[in-house]
Amino acid sequence: MTSALQTNRPGAAFPFDNSYVGLPQRFFAPQVPTPVAEPWLIKLNEPLAAELGLDVAALRRDGAAIFSGNLVPEGAEPLAMAYAGHQFGGFSPQLGDGRAILLGEVVDRSGRRFDIQLKGAGPTPFSRRGDGRAAIGPVLREYIVSEAMFALGIPATRALAAVTTGEPVYREEVLPGAVFTRVAASHTRVGTFQFFAARGDTDGVRALADYVIDRHYPALKEADNPYLALFSAVSERQASLIARWLHVGFIHGVMNTDNMTVSGETIDFGPCAFVDAYDPATVFSSIDQHGRYAYANQPGIGQWNLARLGETLLPLIDEEPDGAVDKANGVIRSYGERFQAHWLAGMLGKIGLAGEEDGDLELVQALLSLMQAQGADFTLTFRRLSDLAGDETAEPSFAASFREPEACAPWLAQWHGRLSRDPQTAAERSMAMCSVNPAFIPRNHRIEQAIEAAVENGDFSLFEALLTVLAKPYEDQPGFAAYMEPPKPSERVLATFCGT
Repeated sequence: MTSALQTNRPGAAFPFDNSYVGLPQRFFAPQVPTPVAEPWLIKLNEPLAAELGLDVAALRRDGAAIFSGNLVPEGAEPLAMAYAGHQFGGFSPQLGDGRAILLGEVVDRSGRRFDIQLKGAGPTPFSRRGDGRAAIGPVLREYIVSEAMFALGIPATRALAAVTTGEPVYREEVLPGAVFTRVAASHTRVGTFQFFAARGDTDGVRALADYVIDRHYPALKEADNPYLALFSAVSERQASLIARWLHVGFIHGVMNTDNMTVSGETIDFGPCAFVDAYDPATVFSSIDQHGRYAYANQPGIGQWNLARLGETLLPLIDEEPDGAVDKANGVIRSYGERFQAHWLAGMLGKIGLAGEEDGDLELVQALLSLMQAQGADFTLTFRRLSDLAGDETAEPSFAASFREPEACAPWLAQWHGRLSRDPQTAAERSMAMCSVNPAFIPRNHRIEQAIEAAVENGDFSLFEALLTVLAKPYEDQPGFAAYMEPPKPSERVLATFCGT
């Protein structure tokens, strides 16, 4: 640790109120960031900083040093969290924050507690021979996608800042280094519970469960069985979250148990991507060789991950093993029903239905099958359907989404028949559909273009343009109309990478 980390500490830029550091020592390892050569602030999310109650002026002045790890702000208690996890089905009993350091926690202006974490701030005791650093590409990707998810209304971690380090990182090639500052309701994962369960540390599991209940689900303290109620609450949030991923065509790409939070937030935007032409088997992640985390597999993987969480909680749920298993299995079984209810409700909204009747599920499935057979773009198809709901002259535009425009006629006839029994006016329906069917998503080729410009030329203008358009995904933005379009064949992104 250098003297720069011990002195020159800015004042109360962060009103830290740290709680995780109060847990037993085996939950984490104290770890200060490793200084970098020449930090430069790419982006500070000033609205988020203000919402968190941070000193924006101080961050403008000292942000490059703080967000690179060169200056540890007053009140920070930096640490690397311990956790385990199933990675592509195989269990690793010790993972932990290998390149992430939790600076501390703040309570925002609404009384909500958030973690402030640096990603790429140097090695930790959990680095497993890694360098603890991040390249600029993954940092920009996470900044873009996390803020896009927030604007889409999907629970997700947020981007507070991104900096370059002035130092290279070595992956398949030499790349500019960077550090990303992430904000999360917490970084407690399914894998955090697994870390203690794998060691037979029931007291550790209990302490963690009590902490999670206090922080995220305080009402459950009054439940007859708080730990079973916790398992059920986490299951509900995951069912809702994954349904919302599917509604916008999002593929997480690496749904390991160490990448699944118990707060119900989307976390770790590594090899993630959004579907262009609809195909439920779509995979982008370069490390997902067998399609375990394909678009349509995500609900089932969510259930599998929850089963792993349930295993860790069994001793707390019931002292009698068979009784604990029965109760936990009840939660796992109900997850499927919860997911289906969330997914169908969202899909009915996407096709403009305010209520539900027999045959609606089949109507949704028929459209998805047609989209798959015709190579229709997922996002544009639903956005153009939103336009058609309010303007019959928009039908040619909708039909143009399909390889054979006339192929959509039979489905449209069924849809119009169903709308005739829906209580909304055409204007109400179109407005409601536009509020759930985005015009703009962080398309993979646009992200890659922004990364390439930054890496090759130090040009962040495409990055800034993406952030601007994605901040209002449900609004028509004529000046950014080109950002709605799917990639040309030469622009298609076939694989995404985690960058570790």
